[in-house]
Amino acid sequence: MLAETVAISGAGGVDIEAYLARPLRQGPLGGVVVIHHNPGFDAATKEITRRCAVMGYNAICPNLHSREGPGASPDAAAAAVRAAGGVPDDRLVADVGCAAAHLRGLSSANGRVGLIGFCSGGRQAFLAACTLRVDAAVDCYGAFVISPPPEGSPLRVGPVAHLVNDLSCPLLGLFGANDIHPSPGEVGELDRMLDAAGKDHEFHVFDGVGHAFFATDRPSYSVEAATEGWALVSDFFSRHLSAR
Repeated sequence: MLAETVAISGAGGVDIEAYLARPLRQGPLGGVVVIHHNPGFDAATKEITRRCAVMGYNAICPNLHSREGPGASPDAAAAAVRAAGGVPDDRLVADVGCAAAHLRGLSSANGRVGLIGFCSGGRQAFLAACTLRVDAAVDCYGAFVISPPPEGSPLRVGPVAHLVNDLSCPLLGLFGANDIHPSPGEVGELDRMLDAAGKDHEFHVFDGVGHAFFATDRPSYSVEAATEGWALVSDFFSRHLSAR
């Protein structure tokens, strides 16, 4: 594969950095936009982006914190974004849309693009999939889809479940049974809302794990849940992002 940091045009025509990883083979290939978690545009997220390329997709992770921390470390940029209340939803959607357009413009692209996000990125993947036209979305334990952040949280974001009728694509949800943001009750409520809206989705709740079970650099990491979760992601993207 080729993996590199590139510049793309983001919301409002502002250039932002992004991490692009793609297989060095002929297409046509589907694309995946990786939406990083609140800690930012870090090494762990870039590893996930490369993993998507290993799976056979052109993958890109836009740095959603580019404007608040140009040239800063991921930790410093994330701190600046938290102090500002989080990434604004409208800017997030525009940045993800620009990243998807960049993938569709690659010579090896088949035109199909999916999203995957973790924690805050899971919420943002759901939001973007309800606002943009994409072909698949994966929500990995997205917080605050159903309920707002707890009192005292610096994040100024609101629930987005009311957009369920606008979901543009099949949705895969991967959650931990011991998580509190989102809680199993919130996962069940979103599942029922998607059922009522007639939306194509599949949810998997892993017993014995909490939040961030995909995070290899955290104590929350679960080999068993992450391995099974990646197998589900691979199958899901294979069904929805392959050339037709």
